[in-house]
Amino acid sequence: MSFAALIEEEARLIILRTLADQPDNRLNSSLLRDDLANRWAINKQRDWVHLQLDWLAEMGAVKATRIETVVIAELTTRGLDHVERRTVIPGVKKPSPAAV
Repeated sequence: MSFAALIEEEARLIILRTLADQPDNRLNSSLLRDDLANRWAINKQRDWVHLQLDWLAEMGAVKATRIETVVIAELTTRGLDHVERRTVIPGVKKPSPAAV
């Protein structure tokens, strides 16, 4: 697997986890981009984040709604099931077991 593919899988998991941490399971692409860059050192353009959100939407892990130049991402049940290790979405890094 290429390094770029590893970064994509990691970023997709981070996006799902970040959405799961929100009170309403939603966040916009600008804030997701900032989180990826500032907390996780995945410094990519917002268009790249949009591509990841589109991919996650195709997999049924998020609902992506475009509003002008921003995408609002909302976690779906399938996305939450991946974060909580009840299912696996190929192309998204598998979450580590929760610390005991």
